[in-house]
Amino acid sequence: MLVEIPDPEVILGIIAAFLGGLFVLFISYKIKSLLNRREKPDSPYLERFDFYERQLIDMKIRLDSLDIDDHGSKLPSSYELNQFNEKLPEMEDEGLQIERRQTTHSRKARHIDNHNTTDYVLGLITNKVMTSRDIQNASHRSREHTARLMNKLFKDGFVERNTKTKPYSYSITDKGLMRLNQTKNLPETLA
Repeated sequence: MLVEIPDPEVILGIIAAFLGGLFVLFISYKIKSLLNRREKPDSPYLERFDFYERQLIDMKIRLDSLDIDDHGSKLPSSYELNQFNEKLPEMEDEGLQIERRQTTHSRKARHIDNHNTTDYVLGLITNKVMTSRDIQNASHRSREHTARLMNKLFKDGFVERNTKTKPYSYSITDKGLMRLNQTKNLPETLA
């Protein structure tokens, strides 16, 4: 059996076409990876972008709430600002006294409700109207937890929600006072 060997030019042409195809595949792979890298950012940058986006949304909500509260009120004059700056140290001292009263009140409420968050929150808002942010800070719970709790208390009729202000402010209802009094009247072993 005789095998015919093709001319060297034909063999070199086949090898050159094969190598050219490999080179084109390699180049197309590199171009695709560059295009994909431009379309989707790296994950650390994406996480950072999400963080700043959430911050901007929170700031926008706060700015909108300030716009609603102001209703086009004028900016304070420099004279009014100077008066405010003079009264600021006195107001800070009063704020510290109020904060001390709140901490003693919260200790009493924690003792009464035996760490029950619902009763603790009802105890907090018996004396004054509070926003969800105030309640969150006092109860040391997350924003989501506080929002769910206040929504539940509102639906159950234990608190009233003032929707005219942003953030919403909450006050206790008669039904809430009755629940708080029932909890206070329970013996220590059952509470």
